[in-house]
Amino acid sequence: MRETIKTLGAPEAIGPYVQANVLDKLIFTSGQIPIDPATGEFVSGGIEEQTEQCLKNVAAILKAADSGLGNVLKTTVFLSDINNFASMNAVYARCFDGICLPARSAVQVAALPKGALVEIEVIAYRPA
Repeated sequence: MRETIKTLGAPEAIGPYVQANVLDKLIFTSGQIPIDPATGEFVSGGIEEQTEQCLKNVAAILKAADSGLGNVLKTTVFLSDINNFASMNAVYARCFDGICLPARSAVQVAALPKGALVEIEVIAYRPA
């Protein structure tokens, strides 16, 4: 059975989509951009701060789905500039430090919603 996840710990969807869907034990998040859910605004700073906020938003959604970053199977990272890869990767590595690493794709795109530098989506599982 399909379940929709909604939490105040992550930004509300800004279009006709949901924060995440769960099917059986699999969790599919929508792409998270660096919006602080407390303010509704982008976090200040550059790629490092934006990456960290994206992953905080992902973690909040996974928590609402009774899961966590340690249960992420696959991430997709969208970058507005591939030259930001190394800086994004350093933050990403810290956030997944000590956790079984997920598979990952990282691509440059022409543009991201609201002018974000990074957007991250994940597929995770809900432990039994």
